[in-house]
Amino acid sequence: MKGNNGKGASGSSSKVPVFLLFLVLCAFSFYLGGVYCSDKTGSIVKPEMSNEQPQTTHVQTDIYLTGNAAPPKIKFFPECTIDYQDHTPCTDPKRWRKYGNYRLSFMERHCPPIFERKECLIPPPDGYKPTMKWPMSRKQCWYKNVPYDWINKEKSNQHWLVKEGDKFNFPGGGTMFPDGVSAYVDLMEDLIPGMKDGTIRTALDTGCGVASWGGDLLDRGILTVSLAPRDNHEAQVQFALERGIPAILGIISTQRLPFPAESFDMAHCSRCLIPWTEFGGIYLLEIHRILRPGGFWVLSGPPVNYENRYIGWNTTLEDQKSNLDSLSKLLKSMCFKLYNSKDDISVWQKTSDDSCYEELKSYNDPIPLCDDGTDSDSAWYVPLRPCVSPPSRYSEYLKLDSIQKWPSRLHVAPRRIGIIPGGNSASFKHDEDKWTTRVTHYRKLLPALGTDAIRNVMDMNTMYGGFAAALIDSPMWVMNVVSSYAPQTLGVVYDRGLIGLNHDWCEAFSTYPRTYDLLHLDGLFTAESQRCEMKYVLLEMDRILRPNGYVILRESSYFMDSIKAIAEGMRWNCKKFNTEYDKVNEEILICQKKLWYSKITQ
Repeated sequence: MKGNNGKGASGSSSKVPVFLLFLVLCAFSFYLGGVYCSDKTGSIVKPEMSNEQPQTTHVQTDIYLTGNAAPPKIKFFPECTIDYQDHTPCTDPKRWRKYGNYRLSFMERHCPPIFERKECLIPPPDGYKPTMKWPMSRKQCWYKNVPYDWINKEKSNQHWLVKEGDKFNFPGGGTMFPDGVSAYVDLMEDLIPGMKDGTIRTALDTGCGVASWGGDLLDRGILTVSLAPRDNHEAQVQFALERGIPAILGIISTQRLPFPAESFDMAHCSRCLIPWTEFGGIYLLEIHRILRPGGFWVLSGPPVNYENRYIGWNTTLEDQKSNLDSLSKLLKSMCFKLYNSKDDISVWQKTSDDSCYEELKSYNDPIPLCDDGTDSDSAWYVPLRPCVSPPSRYSEYLKLDSIQKWPSRLHVAPRRIGIIPGGNSASFKHDEDKWTTRVTHYRKLLPALGTDAIRNVMDMNTMYGGFAAALIDSPMWVMNVVSSYAPQTLGVVYDRGLIGLNHDWCEAFSTYPRTYDLLHLDGLFTAESQRCEMKYVLLEMDRILRPNGYVILRESSYFMDSIKAIAEGMRWNCKKFNTEYDKVNEEILICQKKLWYSKITQ
């Protein structure tokens, strides 16, 4: 053979084809090895799960939400010791001494730095049983699931709960309604007729006890967020959620509550021990911020009906009269007016008349109108302001008598949607139709969805609450979470008659372990890339998910193998599915958390 120059090829050049053939054979062998050692998705083939306890080695998953081309091998997370069975990372009593006592701010959220985070699985209490199904759970729960006796012993005369055998029974009592919550709410309905006709749909209960008030309102078509700190009333919020009633850990102290302005139809305090008249009325100012125009604030307990109650409160007639006068003056300065009162209940209404706020601009006495430019909707680690939040530019459409009554308001695009980039009635309708289709598909993949097997549900990154709206006829409630880094769409959720809060998933959620039956997320890891570490988000999901609970995870295919590997390292059983439209770049992962018991002592 001759080259282009007419000369024969040299001896060294004749070795080139042999060398190329060697490279091709090596590459082909490497390819065959990858095919036979991997599944069709490219993820590492997992070992068969055995009944033996997994080795307590850490998962090597130091990857962030940007995904990983080579998913880590499945290694199991260790168990936490049993003293972590009720661990609440951001409201941990073990850390309280690090923070000040001013206005009980040590009970607010104080999350540990990343180097102090636990990388282990929270065990259930010894003897834990699957939670009772709704509506039976409203009346009783297993003692071993929430093994705390403080309320039973200290509040026995008020009938909050009663321990009988291996169960706690909830007779519906409370400090201000020892004879039963139903009669208490009946009186409240007489004072506020809007509670009967769908005018009032969303409520906040501060200092909720075991959430009997919120539980009773569910049958009356009113959806309540019950709020209480982790304090000496052991496990108030845990009892509420074990019963199947919406609740979160929280306290009005130095930071705003995680809700947008002008959202709740009603707020309630029944002997909640919040010093409303102290610190210039700053706690009342927060109630004013979150109530929509025309909304109601209900108070029972001191100083209401002080003439007949003051002796039992270990106080004097003069002191209680002075307290009521101070409270009335503060409420008037915030544009509240006394709406109705009878026996132990007084009701004030936030005015719908903007002229009241114009007067505040002139007098500034005793409380000025906020004029510092702070967004009244901002609610994530925002300090309380010692001023009255002025009406927003959409307040006219947020008035209680302006929005449609429940259930019609669920399917109407709120006017508030206009403040959201790209928000309009067309995008609202598209979102509603999309979630109707998606939930229909979910029901095929997870038959338990929509049955009494699932009660407490969280949509971890909602837009307008479409997932919750599509499930409205199911025996469940949905806590809608809007990221603190996303557009503030939570007001739209409340205008629809649904509930939720703001949260940052780089931190732990404000709840106890084992409190949700189903967690749903749609593109959360894609949206929060570069901020949060994947394993910590998934470990937090494991903490708040009940044993035998489910996860519906809708995510980009780019992340799915890494997510699945970590999930199975947490003892979840997972299976991947196509979306309803068989999208190539998106998949659905449905997992179920196993019920297991700790073999590690404290």
